[in-house]
Amino acid sequence: CTLPYSEDRVPLVALYSMVLVVGLPANLTTVYMTLLQVRRKNVLGIYLLSLSVCDLTYLCTLPLWAVYVAGGHQWLWSARACKVTGYVFFTNMYISIFLLCCVSVDRYVAVAYAMESRGLRRQKLAAAVTCAICLVVAAGHLPVFTMQEGDTGTGDKRCFEPARSSATVTGFNYARFLVGFLIPLGVLAVTNRAVLANVQASPGLRPGQKAKVKLLAATVVGLFLICFGPYHAILLLRAVMYHLDSSPQAECRLVTSIYTPYTISLGLSTINSATNPILYVLASDNIRKEIRQVLGSLHRHCTTPRPGGTSASQHNMHNARNISDAAPTHGDG
Repeated sequence: CTLPYSEDRVPLVALYSMVLVVGLPANLTTVYMTLLQVRRKNVLGIYLLSLSVCDLTYLCTLPLWAVYVAGGHQWLWSARACKVTGYVFFTNMYISIFLLCCVSVDRYVAVAYAMESRGLRRQKLAAAVTCAICLVVAAGHLPVFTMQEGDTGTGDKRCFEPARSSATVTGFNYARFLVGFLIPLGVLAVTNRAVLANVQASPGLRPGQKAKVKLLAATVVGLFLICFGPYHAILLLRAVMYHLDSSPQAECRLVTSIYTPYTISLGLSTINSATNPILYVLASDNIRKEIRQVLGSLHRHCTTPRPGGTSASQHNMHNARNISDAAPTHGDG
């Protein structure tokens, strides 16, 4: 098949660049802020810190993909580098999806079973769940290293372009759609709806607070659909078409017709790594308050003379300690 490699060049490079510009500083800030939460024994902080580290790792592959797409889908490095880059990209995509489920479930438990969950919601349990997710997803994507990537025999070096379908690939696509998209979507929808119902029934919250929770719940589910829905829908389409007509001619027509939507949908999945820190961490009133305190402390440090010859490092340590002690302790929910 002769695929339309040039059609997605401009939108994908622009998308990857935008995601990097927004996602890199947002996730770096989030790593620092969630580390503070972990030090304060916040259970949700474990999931949010892991999510930020996962998204940062995911973002690190985007410059390579941008260069690849900008060069007309010509991979400039070795076949092993292609496999490692693809492995990191897809592994962190699904780790991120499952961590989003953990965040939503933890928020639901904290809201719906505030008293009963105090003995169950522990940082050690959250860390164990996170490690289990990473290990299972990493093991599930090991077949990436057995795929034929690199030189096509015609002088072109491709990397993770749509390959010839087989029963194994089709089964893997079904599993990715079901386990990696449909079930997490159900978890996010059910838990966020339950959180919203509990909040709406609470007499102690103002209408503005309830509206904010409603907006957050709708945004979480909506962004998940936008980021991951199109890509997994195309995976499902390819799997179904394999059963209907698996001839090379039929598959060539299908892949050629959906190639550009497929690559754009894969690019859409990267938006999630830029929106996660804004949605879950930086949108928090307490987090914004802490950021303002840190920035205010830095401003005072730069503008106020230091009497007595106090060293800059000692002054910084003193300010940081004061901020940490004075910052409000966050609730686990």
